[in-house]
Amino acid sequence: MLDSLKNSWKAAVIKAVNKLYGLNETDINMTNPPKSEMGDIAFPLFPFSKSARKAPQIIASEVMNEILSSEHPEGEMNTAGAYLNVALNIQSIYLPLLEKVKKEGSLYGRGEGLNGKKIMLEFSCPNTNKPLHLGHMRNDSLGEAVSRILKANGAEVMKVNLINNRGVHICKSMLAYKVFSNGETPSSTGEKGDHFVGRYYVKFASWQKETEEKAEKLRNEGHNQEADEIMKNSPEVQAQAMLRAWEEGDEETIKLWNLMNGWTLDGLYESYKNMGISFDRYYYESETYKYGKAEILKGLEDGVFFRTEDGSVQIDLKEIGLDKKVLLRKDGTTIYITQDVGTAIRRHEDWPFDRLIYVVASEQQYHFKALFYILKKLGYSWADELYHLSYGMVNLPEGKMKSREGTVVDADDLLESLSALAKEEIISKDRESAVGDVDSVARKIALAALNYYLLQVSPTKDMIFDPKKSISFNGNTGPYLEYMGARISSILRKAETISGLKDAEINPSLLASDDEKSLIKLVSQYPAAVKEAGDAYDPSVIAAYLYEVAKTFSHYYHDNQVADASNIPLSAARLSLVSMILTVMKNAFVLLGIPFLESM
Repeated sequence: MLDSLKNSWKAAVIKAVNKLYGLNETDINMTNPPKSEMGDIAFPLFPFSKSARKAPQIIASEVMNEILSSEHPEGEMNTAGAYLNVALNIQSIYLPLLEKVKKEGSLYGRGEGLNGKKIMLEFSCPNTNKPLHLGHMRNDSLGEAVSRILKANGAEVMKVNLINNRGVHICKSMLAYKVFSNGETPSSTGEKGDHFVGRYYVKFASWQKETEEKAEKLRNEGHNQEADEIMKNSPEVQAQAMLRAWEEGDEETIKLWNLMNGWTLDGLYESYKNMGISFDRYYYESETYKYGKAEILKGLEDGVFFRTEDGSVQIDLKEIGLDKKVLLRKDGTTIYITQDVGTAIRRHEDWPFDRLIYVVASEQQYHFKALFYILKKLGYSWADELYHLSYGMVNLPEGKMKSREGTVVDADDLLESLSALAKEEIISKDRESAVGDVDSVARKIALAALNYYLLQVSPTKDMIFDPKKSISFNGNTGPYLEYMGARISSILRKAETISGLKDAEINPSLLASDDEKSLIKLVSQYPAAVKEAGDAYDPSVIAAYLYEVAKTFSHYYHDNQVADASNIPLSAARLSLVSMILTVMKNAFVLLGIPFLESM
């Protein structure tokens, strides 16, 4: 509605310019004035100075007078040099906006720009040799939010997860377990399955490091042959042998693989549930790699790929400015990109998408550039609709995380620690009776802290996750937004006790303060924010919008009494505005995975 009012003014300016100067302009630039007191929109008129043979400030004055002399939209004009500024009559859109928000409720803000589009979104994609960590959490928060935003723009969305449950990295955990476990299990140790298996992945890394140090020591002492013998049977070499045994269907290897994958998957599914992450379909690398291998061998026959002297199958990527890429190792085993080829083809067969978005860290830009090129060379026209949503790395204040060294921030532990911090805050403020189930509310505050902190940064940027800052109830955080939502809910609950307020007529002219006008504009702009976030695959647009709403409302509430029994007309108008603010906040919360709390 606000955009409609702006466009009406734009049309009026174009009409005046054409009439005054005999031009045939069909468009004109529309910007924001440098200062809010100058108006809501500004039209730079200096581009017409040459054609009209007049100074820009004269043109601005003449255009303003021409618009004033004819029928025009509601609002007030002023000039500043070459600019014509317009202060919109925000109140003129208020009643239609209020009606629209009331009618649409939880659907307010949804658009139709992607109606009829089938978009598949791949995210998370964990390995079954370790638990989820903070890096996965940014991926999961981003994938879940983008999927909800795309749905809000009318798309049919399929959320998929590729479980990386095969490969040499999986064999490393298996080998370490086989050598060092003495038969222990998650049940016998009381560990969550993914944590249990991850411990053996870290054990493998230390085992390999010890072996390399031992060999290096022998070389330094002149025992090169002994060192070579040690490295010929190093943990890395044994892990590669185990992978070959797995691909050949060795019964003992497959049995161990099934056992350990089962432990990890049970743990991962529990983590997803706790974080509010869900998927419509799972794919498993242990199945899809076969399709990829078949495609590569077919491409080899067709001359798309070539076999080198060492027996490996490769493709030359010089056409896209990259080096040669191995697709099958010399021993015939597959690599990661091989299964990605098979997975993409299988997915399009299962659910013919209009676009497939891969939510994967920026470290894999080379991988996806190569993947999309390979699929296109294989003749799949839909390869043009594959998109890598590349996001920056997430680190800790103390530096980068490393899975092999066990220095990652575990997802389960982080969520628990954030919940504990939230619980401490509730208890310290004596809010136990107000919030009800303290543990449940603390977990919801933790989720708000986590998701908002991870999503408020544009996906392309690297970020530092600071747990203590994320859980703060002040500033640009999820808990602060939850608090503002709870405060608004409390205001509306108390207003229900004021006699005569519910049936009072709404008079928009009473909403005349700068904050009230700003809040009306913000409510009107929510659908545009949802569209912008959908077009850019960027939830930070919604995060920035939410914070602006909360910050503006906080300032407004501090300076104004919203519900006043002594002034029913003013209270009715203000409360109608507050109810709309709550609606857009609730709707935006859903998109970002922020739980709404009635009280805090």
